[in-house]
Amino acid sequence: MNLTNKPRIAAIITLGWIQILSWGGSFYLMAVMASPIAEETGWSQQWIYGALSVGLLVSGLLSPFAGRVIARTGGRMMLALSGVVMAAGLTIMACSHALPLFIVAWIIIGIGMAMGLYDALFATLGTCYGAQARSAITGITLISGFCTTLVWPGTALLIHGFGWRDASLIIAAMLVICVLPAYLFALPASHAQRPVKRRDPVSAEAEIAPVRFWLLCAIFTLASVIMTAISVQLITLLQASGHTLTSALAISAVPGPCQVASRLVDMAFKRSHPIRTAFFSVGLVALGLLLLALMPQMALMSMLLYGAGNGLRAIVRGTLPLVMVKPESYAIVVGKMARPALMGQALTPLVGGYVFEKMGASATLWLLCALAIINVMLVMALKRRLPATPAAAV
Repeated sequence: MNLTNKPRIAAIITLGWIQILSWGGSFYLMAVMASPIAEETGWSQQWIYGALSVGLLVSGLLSPFAGRVIARTGGRMMLALSGVVMAAGLTIMACSHALPLFIVAWIIIGIGMAMGLYDALFATLGTCYGAQARSAITGITLISGFCTTLVWPGTALLIHGFGWRDASLIIAAMLVICVLPAYLFALPASHAQRPVKRRDPVSAEAEIAPVRFWLLCAIFTLASVIMTAISVQLITLLQASGHTLTSALAISAVPGPCQVASRLVDMAFKRSHPIRTAFFSVGLVALGLLLLALMPQMALMSMLLYGAGNGLRAIVRGTLPLVMVKPESYAIVVGKMARPALMGQALTPLVGGYVFEKMGASATLWLLCALAIINVMLVMALKRRLPATPAAAV
């Protein structure tokens, strides 16, 4: 391991841009492609989004296994091959003329997501660099904060020019060409030469107290559920609050830049304990949602607060476990924590859609507020269980 070194700036920039490509070719793809796919195939959008949910479920189920692979091998080659796996899924998706094959494509994409998105990358960085990985995680999330700003318009242009099938093939080609060399360049070759000593997953998890472990799982799961629900339903919730479609679209664009701004602020306070970042993250999300529920006319301010809090979420999921476990156990613990969060994300569109249909927009928004408040309480409970002076503080 390279625990005495820091990741290079060029490596951080490379990893940030590759995460944009990886997220854009998987998790964020259906936001733009679902309608064109439905128009051409006649499939229900519920089934199309359901395929994404299947992919997320597969990713969640495989995350603990991916964590064990990273703990044994360092994760460099697994991350490098993730683009090939995602590309294979996109190629099958482009050739899908039957819904079952389309779902199979998303099962394969889900495998690639488990291999190559944030959780796998953060686990690899934590295993390699220990506490020094915090600056890399912050830098990567800062760059990838521009993901939807770049990916959604870019994907829309590809669909407009080539159709969704050829657009999928173009994105697949980009993944094949870019991902493997980028990871081989950005991650140290010592991963492959000096793999991390194999550890028993049970003993690795035991290095973090069970109460702390499950508090972390609950915090990250609730944060992921809220993020997914807002991503899917924000425009609808804003329209139900009295905003026009044009106004709702404009307001929904606010969280993206706020996420980047909040990550810049976090870089200025990189020596503080990550539990403080976690508190600000969940606190700002709760304040933003409560403001939207109580004063819909303040939607712009509410999204400023929500966007800032959500921007810190991606940092916290990598840095908070980093100060609570040893580097050699980090990948296993992070992999186990990723499973409930990803499964929660997979179920959120279905559950959220049911609540919205049966109980309305107001009840949906207040349910999200309640989850956000619970998350604030969970972070406070975790803080009380942390040592006063963490040995691994950065």
